[in-house]
Amino acid sequence: MAAVLSGVRLRRFGWIGAVLAAIGVAGLAVSRALAGGDRFTSLWLAMIVGGVLSMLYAPWVRWRARRRSGHYAVEGAYDITDDNIMMRSGSESGGIAWDGVTKVGDTPEFWIVYVGRMPATVIPRGLMSTEDAETLRVFLAGRGLLEERSAGR
Repeated sequence: MAAVLSGVRLRRFGWIGAVLAAIGVAGLAVSRALAGGDRFTSLWLAMIVGGVLSMLYAPWVRWRARRRSGHYAVEGAYDITDDNIMMRSGSESGGIAWDGVTKVGDTPEFWIVYVGRMPATVIPRGLMSTEDAETLRVFLAGRGLLEERSAGR
């Protein structure tokens, strides 16, 4: 679950890295084509390296989250009512009121619950029966919270 939440938060680093790397490659190609381009080679190479590192940052964080969370995983449960979502894991519990939820992202394995612009928690589909999952989907759609599943996920 930590990997899902971090993936949502860190998605922009992949885009920023791709743009930096593309600008670096284009700048390097143009500087090589010009006669005095050796002066800026290190700048373009630094942009390429920075872009690649930025693209690798999100997968690295997700890998670390998966590695760390494997040691702490305990059995948990969700109680979803008309008023809130209550989450229990081991001796910890917490809840999110539906009034504070701005949207719910729909992925194949999870629903990602957003409070404001930040993902607050995930609801794993694997812990629900098909009937419960459909009931929750209808509930979310009825409240206008469900964000349609994108084809890229």
